Order: sequence, then structure tokens, then C-alpha cells
Amino acid sequence: MVVSLTARFAGAAPARVSFSDPTAVVEVYDFAEVRIKVDSPDARNPFTDAEVQGRLGREGAAELAVGGFCDSADGTVYRIRFMPTSPGDYSFSIAYRQGDFVRRHSGTFHAVPSHRRGILRIDRDHPWHFIWEGTGEHYFFNGTTAFLLMGWRDERVIRDSIDRIAAMKANRIRVLLNGRVTRSFWGEPIIPSRDFSAAIDPWPAAHPEDMSRPEYDFTRFNLPHWQRFERMLAHAREKDVIISAILDWDDSKEHPAAAGEDERRYYRYAAARLAAFSNVTWDLGDDISSFRPLAWSHEMGTFLEQCDPYHHLATDHPVDNAQQDRTSDWFGFTSFQEWSRPQHAWMLAQREAQKKAGRIIPQTNEEYGYEDHYPNWAKYGPPTASAENMRRIGWEIAMAGCYQSTGETARRATGYWPDTGGGWVNGRGDKTMTLLEGYGHVLEFMTRFAWWKAEPHDELVDQGNFCLAEPGAAYAVYLPHGGSVTLQLQGGPYDCVLFDPRTGKSRSLPAVRVLKWTSPAMPEQQDWAILLRLSSR
Repeated sequence: MVVSLTARFAGAAPARVSFSDPTAVVEVYDFAEVRIKVDSPDARNPFTDAEVQGRLGREGAAELAVGGFCDSADGTVYRIRFMPTSPGDYSFSIAYRQGDFVRRHSGTFHAVPSHRRGILRIDRDHPWHFIWEGTGEHYFFNGTTAFLLMGWRDERVIRDSIDRIAAMKANRIRVLLNGRVTRSFWGEPIIPSRDFSAAIDPWPAAHPEDMSRPEYDFTRFNLPHWQRFERMLAHAREKDVIISAILDWDDSKEHPAAAGEDERRYYRYAAARLAAFSNVTWDLGDDISSFRPLAWSHEMGTFLEQCDPYHHLATDHPVDNAQQDRTSDWFGFTSFQEWSRPQHAWMLAQREAQKKAGRIIPQTNEEYGYEDHYPNWAKYGPPTASAENMRRIGWEIAMAGCYQSTGETARRATGYWPDTGGGWVNGRGDKTMTLLEGYGHVLEFMTRFAWWKAEPHDELVDQGNFCLAEPGAAYAVYLPHGGSVTLQLQGGPYDCVLFDPRTGKSRSLPAVRVLKWTSPAMPEQQDWAILLRLSSR
């Protein structure tokens, strides 16, 4: 059905505004979209001079305020999206406003169950950890970085990159919504070409090929970019991959005025277009403390939470880890940039700091090294940033009850031979790139038990080994350098499994029936993991 309303006074408003009703039946955690068609638009700037606002209701639930957005440069098309989060009958109302001119519409749709896991939330019962809202399953955050994923002109490369990453069990990707790399790609063999661009522009640019001075029009939006970003999100959603939408990291130094109307419009627009995708989380900006103060993060993080009707988790990623708004309601989890080694003790210290702050949230380090690249070992010391050593650091972080995002090698190159890679810079890779497989084994091990109920208990093992335990129920032990481990237990007996972190293979060990147990000796210099779970026999 299309509802049409004609303006009363010709020339003072659009000739007609019509609303196309959404599909009558929508799957939960998809969205119902209403298209608003404006005939003969006369707004000078449809992104600033007109607006669409709506409300979404379901019996027994609080009504949500939902923003709409302009989706045509000439102002002829607006859209508004309503995401149902549970099955049932929904009603909605919409208002299109342009000055004193207002046209309204209302309707209904029905939501049915779906396979989608829903929005990522903090587990209220175990707030160091995450949970899928729709299914109640716990989410082991296993992230990677692909900053310039949207730089690929062929969207098949974007989809294939997501598929490759998901196949290796990485379930979260950091992607720039706004970014423009003007320097030499941090020394990586990356060359822009007809296939790949380093300009990720949410606004139209007067000089799109000028990497340093694009001259953005911050009052309008670059619609093809947003439409491509949505298609990327939709593809990732079907793979249960969370996309961390990074709102700012632009080497050109052209940013909207801090907390000004242009920046607020950008946040409102991002929430209106993207918040109806269940698999998005927000990142206010990469290296954010290098160009925005902490007070700004608090103000704009709070503002973004207000704009997003579904309150997706949000964070920001500073250069200075002290510049995170860790006690504020909008701040869902940490996103550290910490390169030091070892990581285990440092992440344990962050848990303690978060406890002292009086608010427990998940602790993640999203930038601690890139394969074959960072960090600077002259400052931090060995080991090198090989896939093998990066994998071991991933285990250190997980055994601290924390999470991480890693970065694949970019040395396979973009723009010249072999031109099959890009890794952490743009997400593309080939079969030689196996870093994420190693991190997938961390996920495989941790999801064998209720890791969200476990706490770090290194005091239960001898020095140099790590223990994550729910005493009396499960004990996960990591031996960074092989050998044997002695473990203090409660109760029992326990089924015991030896896990090879390099291959993901496991084998059973004899049941453990003593309270002080010493494992068999493992090969020196190789890491191993052991899982003991209370026997049900």
C-alpha cells in the first residue's frame, strides 16, 4: 500500500509525500523498512532541511524513537528502518518534516523467529563477558582488523574477505566507516589502484583524489559509500560476524568540528542507517586520543547512545589507554592499544583497574601487534611479530579472562606481486595467511567449557603457567613453554583433555582423582593447553 498526501500550498513544500509500507512479515533481527518518496522536493539541502522521525511499539514493551535518513542526493527518497528484537505484532508511526510542513503515516508488521543471534550485549550475570541477545549464547570475542575493507571497488572482494575471515573463526572485524590514508601505508606493500582505494569517504569530496585536501561537504553524505557499507554489514550478519564501525580515522586531518552540528549530524545519520543491523558495534575513532580529548569522548559517546534506539555496544580506541571513559554508561568495553610483552600480566592489571573503577565491563586489547610488522621490538623486546608468537600472545590474553583483536600480515601485497593480500590493512588474503587459524584454536578450546563463569586463578598452578578456573567445576590450564604443570583442585573426579594449540587437535588423558595433580611432561618450548571438567560419570 502507498499512502499519498498533497501539500496544501504549492511552492511552500514538496508536491507530494508518499509512504510505502514494509513487508507484512519480518524476521526478528532483520528490519522493516519504509520508503518515503518526495515529489518535487524543494529543500535546498535534503540532509539538513528535512527530517524523518518514527516510533516503534510492541505490546508489553516500551516504545522506541527511531530516526530516518535521506537516501538520495536530490531529496526524493528517505528511508526509516525498524528492527524487531522479539516475535510479535509491531506498530509504527512516522513523521516527515520540512519546516512547518509535516506529513504522517502509521502501520503495522509482524515479526517471526529467525536464525539470527541478535545484538551483542554484556552478560549481566558475568559482566566481564559478552552474550548474544537473541539466543542467550555466550560470545567469545575473537577479532581481527581490516581497516580499509571498504576500499575495494569490487564488492565480491569484500564478501570473499569476510567469508575467508569467518571460516577461520574470527567473529569480529574492525572496519573504517570514515578513513583516508595519506601516508605510505605504515611501510606495508600496499599500492592504491583501479581495484583498491585508500579513501573511505562518508561525505562527498570536492577533490576525492586529493588524499590530503579532499574538501569534504560535511552537510551532505556520500550515498554510494553508505549503501556499500550496508551491503557489507548484511553479508557479515549472515556469517554471525560483528562489524566494529570505526567512525573516524582520517590522515587528511579534515574532521568535522568536535561535537559541532556537522559531527552530530554524522552520528545521527550513522545511527539512522546502520543501527537496524544487529551485528554492528560502534568505535568513536581509532587513535582517538591523538585528535580528541576524553571529555569529547564522553559527550559524543553519550550522544551516540541516545541516537541509537537499540543501544549497540560502543567503545573508542585511544593511543593513550588512560583516555578511555571506562565508568560511563555508553562505554561498553575497552579497546586498548597496548604493545608491551608479556600481555597476560598487563591484562590482569586492567581487570583490577576496572574493578576499582566500580564498573565491570569486558576488557579487550584490539591493537597489540600486527603479524610481520608491529610492534617496535627495539622498544618492547622480543619475540618477533610472527604468526606463531602472535598466537601465543592471544592465549595469554584469553587466559587472563580478556579478549583481543589481531591483525594478519599485509606483506602478501596489494597492487603488485603477488597481489593476493592486504591483511590487517584491507582484509584480503590468500591460503598462505594462517594467523587467524591459530586464534581459531583459542576459540575452539575456550568454548569447550563455560569460560564466562571462570576467573583467572594463576595461584592454582606453578609459576610460569596460567589457569582460568571455575573451582570445583572446570580448570583450563595453559603451559606457554611445555614441561609439566602442578594444579591444585577442589572436589572431583575430573575428565581431562590435552589440547594442542598449534593444530587444534586433542586427546583424552586419564581421569584426575586427586586434589594436587601433576600433568605428564610436554615437549619443551612448545605450548600446550589442558582442560579438566567435573566428571558426570
